[in-house]
Amino acid sequence: MIRSRFVPALPAILPAILIVLNAPALVAQAPGPGGTEPPTARVAVLTASLYNDQANVREATDTAQAVLATAVIRDRLVEQLGAQVIPYGLIDSLAAAPEALEAAGGVPCNVKVACAVAVARQSGARWVVMTKVSKTSNLIWLLSAQLVRVATGEIVLDDSTELKGEPGPMVRVGVRSFGDRVARTIRAGGYTTNFPAGEPSF
Repeated sequence: MIRSRFVPALPAILPAILIVLNAPALVAQAPGPGGTEPPTARVAVLTASLYNDQANVREATDTAQAVLATAVIRDRLVEQLGAQVIPYGLIDSLAAAPEALEAAGGVPCNVKVACAVAVARQSGARWVVMTKVSKTSNLIWLLSAQLVRVATGEIVLDDSTELKGEPGPMVRVGVRSFGDRVARTIRAGGYTTNFPAGEPSF
């Protein structure tokens, strides 16, 4: 490490020191795309959807990856956020209601942001999580996942991750990683972070 031989008087450098020390705090206060929410805001988690229309081989077992993604994201967020997560039975019943299907244009609610937001609003959630697993081949899958602010419909986190390898373990790893980012963002009131401890991204 290079050290300077010149040390100015403390009063002359104090303002600069304070600016440097306060820099992380200033970054942390920069609002995310969706603005701020209480760190204790509740979150709705829809079931994961499956897309395999363009896969080179479509199999009945493909649905297992969407089931796995649903279980992993829900378990991870309950582990991280506890009672902030809306009970899944309520979310599933609201998403399956005729009103929700009509709002989604006849497709499942979990593939339409507007429908997901409507369901979350009905449940009292301030955030809603959507996930989709898409199959390209038996060894290449894509995880698409979003965290949406209910008040505005803005997508605060929008992840797209290619998963290569045995699908089950890769889906589990990808979804858990996204779940951790969701939990950190919600606890930060909507500020997006990329670090395990929740430090702000620069």
